[in-house]
Amino acid sequence: MFIVADIGGTKMRIAGSRDLLTFKEPVILDTPHNYGVGVELVRDTIMHIAGKEAIEALAAGVPGALSDDKRTLQGARHLPLWKEHDLAGDLEKALSTHVHLENDTAQVGLGEAVFGAGKGVAVVVYITVSTGVNGVRIIDGVIDRGRSEIGGQYLQVGDSPRSLEDMISGSAISEKYGVHPREIEKDSPVWEELARITAFGVHNTILHWSPDVVILGGSMFNEIGISVERVRAHVEEIMRKFPTVPEIVHGALTDRGGLWGGLARLRQALPHAKVSAGQVGDVKPVSNS
Repeated sequence: MFIVADIGGTKMRIAGSRDLLTFKEPVILDTPHNYGVGVELVRDTIMHIAGKEAIEALAAGVPGALSDDKRTLQGARHLPLWKEHDLAGDLEKALSTHVHLENDTAQVGLGEAVFGAGKGVAVVVYITVSTGVNGVRIIDGVIDRGRSEIGGQYLQVGDSPRSLEDMISGSAISEKYGVHPREIEKDSPVWEELARITAFGVHNTILHWSPDVVILGGSMFNEIGISVERVRAHVEEIMRKFPTVPEIVHGALTDRGGLWGGLARLRQALPHAKVSAGQVGDVKPVSNS
């Protein structure tokens, strides 16, 4: 059995797959702040999912910057106690299998490019706006080399520079208004202003990465949240350098994008892997029809 995981700063999702095209209904758990407890929880959950089956490999998205060899979390804003540990090595020892780690945003973006809203598109940009802000470029179904932290781009300069993340992330909005973003009314003018600000960040990213499609995801694009349609309209208004604006769409994989990305990552890492047929009841790929 293959295992895919999305280890977030607050929640983790873990699922098993036999065919690298579908996965079983994921187990969803709170992510422990303590590193050792977290590794044990991941191990125990995976062992329960696999049962008596051998674990062929694990692909996991993690919330932060990884070392060059993608073995260690070097930056984890919401899981500071996980930093500088050999996460890949510790999981390999615990599970007796090979572990493939990826930044969580990159893994979700890969899932959207291979199975979701970017399926069949050559150059895909995925941008997430949630507790934080980040993005990734996927070229021909492969995560682009190099690191990206597009949430750090400055949209306001002067004596007090402000980044895109400082202006539109869930944590920034909670701090500014004193309530969780989901407590803001659906028709509040706050959402229109956030759509306009988001558009500038999307605009800048389009200029840098020249995508064929921009996929927007994360909790700030929920039904009560930033309107993808309004972001697209604002980008069309401010774009001057390119004659046309690429398609800007909402992500198709909801909160399971990281698991789909894990499947895509394992398919690339293990092109000759022996797989079994999926079973009735497995979560199926998203159709792009």
